[in-house]
Amino acid sequence: MPEVSRRTLLRAAPALALLPMAARAGVPATEEVVPLWPGSMPGDRGATIRPETRDQSHDPAHPDRWMTGIARPVLVVHRPERPNGSATLIVPGGSYTFLSYDNEGISQARWLNAQGVTAFILKYRLPGEGWDRRADVPLQDAQRAMRVIRAGASGFGIDAARIAVLGFSAGGHLAGSLATCHAEQLYAAIDGADRLPARPDVVGLIYPVVTLAGSFVHAGSRDALLGAAAPLADRQRRSVETRVDAATPPIFLLHTSDDGLVPVENSLALHAALLAAKRPAELHVFDEGGHGFGVRASASLPVANWPRLFSAFAARKGVFAA
Repeated sequence: MPEVSRRTLLRAAPALALLPMAARAGVPATEEVVPLWPGSMPGDRGATIRPETRDQSHDPAHPDRWMTGIARPVLVVHRPERPNGSATLIVPGGSYTFLSYDNEGISQARWLNAQGVTAFILKYRLPGEGWDRRADVPLQDAQRAMRVIRAGASGFGIDAARIAVLGFSAGGHLAGSLATCHAEQLYAAIDGADRLPARPDVVGLIYPVVTLAGSFVHAGSRDALLGAAAPLADRQRRSVETRVDAATPPIFLLHTSDDGLVPVENSLALHAALLAAKRPAELHVFDEGGHGFGVRASASLPVANWPRLFSAFAARKGVFAA
């Protein structure tokens, strides 16, 4: 990311009004909620959207909540006891039809906090819930999230140039889209935060959906994002592997060869595109693990080591503490 100057951050000061008092004062809190949009949102056509949460585990001690009806996107902030200045925007998956909030949100925040990383879980809008320009809505939220985090960096106790993004499954597609389309203007600027770059400093994509046009596409995510009748041009435009360029940040890719939902070819295709563009990239393909394991992979499986591998990659890129 280009250096964020003090002057640029000062221009973003109006956006600090979005932050809760605890965040502005730097007071430690277990969980804080930060709205992304101060008023009307791009794509809002006044549809009635009712929040709903379903627990797939039926075990209060180990919830596995799936969330729909995201009427107002927010950042849910989890601060570590001993922050080291680094931060991660967490993007849960769910085929663009729900958010896997515990498995790919809360569980990730916990291990990141244990390493001193401030975690921001993104509750982003789902494209099929009544928004105009449905394919742009999740990426609008992701771009805005990065800018709001940077605008509030001082209050959050983080370095504005040490922000990772970590995405899972369809959330991996969104995180990959942020990595490759961070400079694409998808909404009109609303305050000083929108003068700040949306480019993440390092990216982790875990069993990600990548292509929306290839033969190994996850059709459910494609249709939820674009609509079932989307033309080929739209599917190609929103395929992450087609958008890699010289400004794409370093990307860490993790997949398993036995993933029966999102084929490993997704990560292979993006890795090939990154190498062709001479962008920093690291790919790990494990034999077993399936799909959607989050950090719950059995300790007996090598794939369970992926958080350590990602942390080492982010440290080598100067984002996490070494």
